[in-house]
Amino acid sequence: MDDPIPTITFPDGTEVPALGQGTWGMGEDAGHANQEIASLKAGLDLGMTMIDTAEMYGDGGAEEIVGQAIKGRRDETFIVSKVYPWNASRTGTITACENSLERLGTDRIDLYLLHWRGNYPLAETVEAFETLKASGKIRAWGVSNFDTDDMEELFSVPGGRNVAANQVLYNLARRGIEYDLLPWCQSRNIPIMAYSPIEQGRILHHPELIRIAKANQATPAQLALAFLLERDGVFVIPKTANIERARENRDAISLDITDEDWDALDAAFPPPAKKTPLEML
Repeated sequence: MDDPIPTITFPDGTEVPALGQGTWGMGEDAGHANQEIASLKAGLDLGMTMIDTAEMYGDGGAEEIVGQAIKGRRDETFIVSKVYPWNASRTGTITACENSLERLGTDRIDLYLLHWRGNYPLAETVEAFETLKASGKIRAWGVSNFDTDDMEELFSVPGGRNVAANQVLYNLARRGIEYDLLPWCQSRNIPIMAYSPIEQGRILHHPELIRIAKANQATPAQLALAFLLERDGVFVIPKTANIERARENRDAISLDITDEDWDALDAAFPPPAKKTPLEML
């Protein structure tokens, strides 16, 4: 029997599976649409009910793919989407959200993120987020690609402490957030959403990752996911358009890694010894 997917609790008490599904790269080729939809549906069947998308992905095409995948299953899914920074004005945020809702074919987004910082004041974007929340068009809001100083600034604006999550680049090869951002968010019960958890495949050829994965009868990708799933307050959102890979991702939950193997991973992918600027892809 499959081990249950662990859950992460948002500040408002909502519990969501820590292993979800990403869609970066989906919706860009109509010829791949059916395969992408089928993979997301399979992921839902496996319990990976959080789906992350954005108006940026495929110029809205990924949101349309998600809309097709969740048709008839909206109430079992937790939908995350994002607003472009240049749309994040007081009125632009609301318009962008309404456009995303139309593409998704739903009346609400569970978590709506500012994709990265732009030129609009944070207070203006937060005000728009709070307006959307009050109207029921979003259930919660958060940010993406915010470093510790950005989070501290966000906390200083009216309503800024209502931030529900921060989505950042985090994987074995990109551990900089462990120095300050991750503990900062953990201490305030703000979940981290780890995007590109396998570094878009680039870390999967690392010899030590391969060795440890084989020792655990796992794939390198499963081991990379298991590393992140071990962190408190971290969601993981791998993207795949392959049903078998979706099952492989789900099976990462069942890995039981020894302390010795964790130490070997730390040696191969050292944690940060000092503050480093937040990395982005």
